[in-house]
Amino acid sequence: MHTTVGIIGGGPAGLLLARLLYRAGIDCVVLESQDRTYVEQRQRAGILEQATVDALREAGAARRLDAEGLVHDGIELRWDGRAHRIDFPSLTGGRRVWVYAQTEVVKDLIALQLADGSPLHFGARVTAVEGADTDRPTVHYTHEGRNAELTCDYVVGCDGFHGVTRTAVPADVRRTYERTYPYSWFGILADVPPSCDELVYAHSPRGFALHSMRSPEVSRLYLQVPNGTDPADWPDTRIWDELDARFAVEGDWKLRRGPITSKSVVPIRSSVTEPMRYGRVLLAGDAAHIVPPTGAKGLNLAAADVVVLARALVRKQRTGSADLLDSYSDTCLRRVWRAEHFSYFMTTTLHTDPEQTGFDTRLQISQLDRIAASPHAEAELAQNYTGLPLP
Repeated sequence: MHTTVGIIGGGPAGLLLARLLYRAGIDCVVLESQDRTYVEQRQRAGILEQATVDALREAGAARRLDAEGLVHDGIELRWDGRAHRIDFPSLTGGRRVWVYAQTEVVKDLIALQLADGSPLHFGARVTAVEGADTDRPTVHYTHEGRNAELTCDYVVGCDGFHGVTRTAVPADVRRTYERTYPYSWFGILADVPPSCDELVYAHSPRGFALHSMRSPEVSRLYLQVPNGTDPADWPDTRIWDELDARFAVEGDWKLRRGPITSKSVVPIRSSVTEPMRYGRVLLAGDAAHIVPPTGAKGLNLAAADVVVLARALVRKQRTGSADLLDSYSDTCLRRVWRAEHFSYFMTTTLHTDPEQTGFDTRLQISQLDRIAASPHAEAELAQNYTGLPLP
């Protein structure tokens, strides 16, 4: 079997790319190793930048998002018992963010793909990508108990950090830059209306906390915990008490409590693989970069990658020019490193390092004070959080 674009990975990056290519008349095949139920239930990001929402609308995949997504015009920072709201539209020329879970984005894109899009194969485990430096790379995979091959004009790896596509870039060409953090996020889902209208990021001597939401009835909350934390060691009462302590603020604000339906611990790390293109193989999303969730950039970076790539592939088909394909890696990496820096800034400003000194804490407080007092610092945070415009 042959296709113009072989897409490895049926997460948001691969599915959005497939949708954009379908609407441009470019054939593709999506190979996803997991089954549909697993893919639609993977809990990941929940914040969509303005550019990501625009891309989903362009792809015709925003009907439910526009009806059910929660539009947010700001976030709240808390530290030392104080609170400061950052108003996005007034600082960014009107940009904002949406709360709409990645699981819902994936469900929407899968439904469209199966209804009228290009082939999407679940349970298709890719074992190798060969011939990246040829004009017809080959994807080897197993599906329904059989070995199969897919030849392509281009292969796009949207299969994550541990996927096989990264290894198609030779080791002597591939460079990976990484940073690990000495803490993790303990995330919960709770059947209780959110205690706030917008996200709350809290700095505390006890550690970082984040109050988010998935809907008007479901809250999503996170606690900074040591690496290796076992969720079983945290009964519900302990979780709510710790959240209460970290969100403490002057005034009459109260944290609502309710039944906890899900608990998970996620390590925090950063990673960037360069280049994002080698021959006819291109990387997108987590296959090329991972960011700490503090800056809400993971899904949005993936969407930006595939928007840039779709435009490049359309240009190649319609004009024969490969200039946008040739510049794909450099174009995306400029945005990736900006997002990595912003995520690092948010993470190190709000979290408490286990070996942190009093001096380090005072620097964090000083930075938060500056954001509250300086329109320039506040605007820089707002502009990065809502996402830089696509080139």
